[in-house]
Amino acid sequence: MVTIRLARGGAKNRPFFHIVVTDSRSKRDGRHIERIGYFNPVAAGKDTKLQLDLARVDHWLTQGAQPSERVGELISRSRKAQLAA
Repeated sequence: MVTIRLARGGAKNRPFFHIVVTDSRSKRDGRHIERIGYFNPVAAGKDTKLQLDLARVDHWLTQGAQPSERVGELISRSRKAQLAA
């Protein structure tokens, strides 16, 4: 099954996550099909906390990809921000 999930990067105590489309059998930070955005939980000031390509998300969801619980929350947050803008 294809999954949309977070892949961790960044330094110790400074997490940075790429939002990736991957096979569910792949390791968390392993091979991925496509990188569709990022999430920076420790963003401060003018740094962007969440950037997501919603067109690609919609494409993968129509293809049957299942988002993880956290990525599902991030997708809904991104959609709300897009509607507000």
